[in-house]
Amino acid sequence: MAFIRKVKTASGATAVQIAHKRYRRVSKIEHIGIAHTDEELNLLTTLAKKRLLGNQRALFDDPKVKIGIGLKQSYSGLLHEILTKQYNYLGFNELNDSEFAYLFIARLVEPTSKPDSLGVLTDPGVEGLSKERSYRCLKSVIKNDYRTQIAKLCFQKASKNGINLLLYDVTTLYFEVQKEDDFRKPGMSKERRLEPQIIVGLLVDQSGFPLSVNSFEGNKSETKTFFQLLMSLRSSITSQILPSSQTQLC
Repeated sequence: MAFIRKVKTASGATAVQIAHKRYRRVSKIEHIGIAHTDEELNLLTTLAKKRLLGNQRALFDDPKVKIGIGLKQSYSGLLHEILTKQYNYLGFNELNDSEFAYLFIARLVEPTSKPDSLGVLTDPGVEGLSKERSYRCLKSVIKNDYRTQIAKLCFQKASKNGINLLLYDVTTLYFEVQKEDDFRKPGMSKERRLEPQIIVGLLVDQSGFPLSVNSFEGNKSETKTFFQLLMSLRSSITSQILPSSQTQLC
């Protein structure tokens, strides 16, 4: 069986979908579009009903009333163009990974899970990215250490305008487990939790442009994470960009 469902997104919009159910489980989802107004919601609902019926006439349709609505393709081409342009402006296209670029764009449009990102990408008009390909992309991100490569590209972009101030802040992420490991450890929690946690630190320049993000053991002090991040930044980025006489960060 198939039915129309409306899902609220994190941005407050409404996603209109056709869900196909098999053996009491949703086996397939057709994404019709995302509505930001009541008018758009009514239009997308009408289109979903028409697609759901196909060539079958509704039981209570008025034969005198003909709906001349049809949807061949709908996407936000301008949104895709602008986000891709900014992606290339930062130099991230040097990674030469189109799947990562798609996931990057989906994260900006609406932060959600990787499977749900496929539905988000239909709004900017991105096609061809499957769940399996997105998972393979994540493996490539870890294998090729994209985080370090992106940090280098961000530092190159920021250093063109000059960096005279570094700002650093941390937060804690806890896990609903009782047993700690080598990385998840109880520590000083921002949320006053007792569960094992990790520390996430973000380094930005004077304009707030991100330079590096790192994770640390949950029981490490903030000052130690700061100096560890600075040393890592100096060894892995600065020494490859600036002359040796200009690599003093601390």
